[in-house]
Amino acid sequence: MKLLKAEKIENSKYELEISVDQATFEAAVTKAYQKEGKKISVPGFRKGKAPRSIIEKMYGKGVFYETAINDIIPGAYTEAVEEAGITPVAQPDFDVVSIDDNGLVLSAKVFVKPDVQITDYLGLAATRNVAPVTDEEVDAEINTVRERNSREAEVMGRAAEMGDTAVIDYEGFCDGKAFDGGKGEDYALKLGSNTFIPGFEEQIVGHKVDDEFDVNVTFPTEYHSADLAGKEATFKCKIHALTRVELPELDDDFAKDVSEFDTFAEYKADIKAKIEKRHADASEAAIGEQLVETLIEKMEADIPAPMFEAETENFLRDYDNRLRMSGLDLNTYMKYTGMTLEKMREEFRPQAERQVKARLALEKIAELEKVEATEEDINAEYDRIAAAYNMPVDQVKASLPTDAISDDMRVKKAMDLVRENAVVTDEKPKKAPAKKSTGTKKAAPKKAAAPAEEIEEKTEA
Repeated sequence: MKLLKAEKIENSKYELEISVDQATFEAAVTKAYQKEGKKISVPGFRKGKAPRSIIEKMYGKGVFYETAINDIIPGAYTEAVEEAGITPVAQPDFDVVSIDDNGLVLSAKVFVKPDVQITDYLGLAATRNVAPVTDEEVDAEINTVRERNSREAEVMGRAAEMGDTAVIDYEGFCDGKAFDGGKGEDYALKLGSNTFIPGFEEQIVGHKVDDEFDVNVTFPTEYHSADLAGKEATFKCKIHALTRVELPELDDDFAKDVSEFDTFAEYKADIKAKIEKRHADASEAAIGEQLVETLIEKMEADIPAPMFEAETENFLRDYDNRLRMSGLDLNTYMKYTGMTLEKMREEFRPQAERQVKARLALEKIAELEKVEATEEDINAEYDRIAAAYNMPVDQVKASLPTDAISDDMRVKKAMDLVRENAVVTDEKPKKAPAKKSTGTKKAAPKKAAAPAEEIEEKTEA
C-alpha cells in the first residue's frame, strides 16, 4: 500500500488516495476467485470447477474485482489513515480511481476530528449556590421511610372511610343487563385512589363489612368502550373486608428499627446531614455544568455532523440498555409512549451535541497542558468500572482497550484542572417567600415521570 495523497477538501474532511501494487491486487483477485468461483456454474464444467480464465471470459475480467477490493480496503485504509496522521470520526466513502496493469488506486473521503481552538480556559468564573435544607424535605424523607414500614390493619367497628382499602365483590348493570368487564370478586379497592369510575369510590364510604348495596354512576363520555360511554350504570356491591394503613409512631423505637441510631433526634439529624450533602454535591455538579458551558462558548471548531449523529446513537443505545435493566426495552417504551426512533433522536440530539463539544474542548486543553494518564490512573479506572458493574477486572480490561481508558482519564484530568483553577463565588441562597394561607389547598402539579416510570404507570392502568 502507498499513500499517494492526503488532502483536506473541506473543513474537517479529507480525501485519501491509496495505491495498491499489482502483485497485491492480483493476489486478492485470486483469493476472490477461490472463494466465489465455487458458486459459479459454467457449461461443460462441474459447479465450482471452471478455470478462472473461462469464468472471466464469460462474465468479464472484473467479475472478481468487487470481492477483491472489499478484501483489500480495511488493511489499506487503516495503513493510509495512520500514515496521514488523521483521526476519522465516520465511515469513509470509497471510490475506485483506476484498475490497470499497475494495480489498484482507491479514493477515500472521510470526516476527521476537527481542529479545535480554545483560550482563557483557566480562571473561569462560576457561582456556587447550595440550597438550604428545609423542614419539609426532612419530613418528606422520614415519611417515605415511615410509609415503607407501615402495616395494613383490619378496620373494626366502623364504616368505610376514604383512605381505607375495601375488599369488594361488584357486578355492573346497564339498562338492566350485565355488561362485559363489569364484574369482579375480592377486589382490593383503595378508596380515594380514583381507580374506578368517578363517584364509585365515594359511594363505598359509609358502608360496613358484609353490607350489600348499589352504587350508581355515569360512565364518562370519553370512556374507552363506546357501548358504555355516557351511560348510567348500577353496580351491585358487597364489602368483605376493610383495612387501613397504620404508620409507625415517630419515636425512638422507630429510629432503632430503621437506622443505627438510638433516638429519633439523632436519626432526624442524620437525615438532615445527608440532605445537606446531597445539596452540596448538587451545587458542585452545577459548578461543573457552568464551567463546561463556558468552555463550549470559548471553543472554536468546525464539528462535522457525523460526530453529533454518532453520539446521538450512543445516547440511544445507552437508553435502551438502561430500559433493559429496568425489565423493559426500546420497542416496549415506544409502544406505550407513542414515541418513534426519530423523535427520540431529536430529543437526544442537543445532549449529544453538548457532549461532543465539551469533550473536544477538554481534549484540546489536555493537549495544551500536556495532561497524561498514568498507569495508576488507568488501573484505578479499571477497578472503578469493575466495581460499578460487578465484573472481574480482567474481563473489563478485555472489553475496554487501554487507549480508550487513557483518553477518558485525560479528559477527566483536564476537567479537574479547569475546576481547580476556577474562580467560584458563593451566592447567598434566597429565602423562599412566605406562603399565604388561602383556606384551600391546591393539588401540586404532577412531576414528570421518568421514561421507565411512564411505562409502569401505563402498563398498570
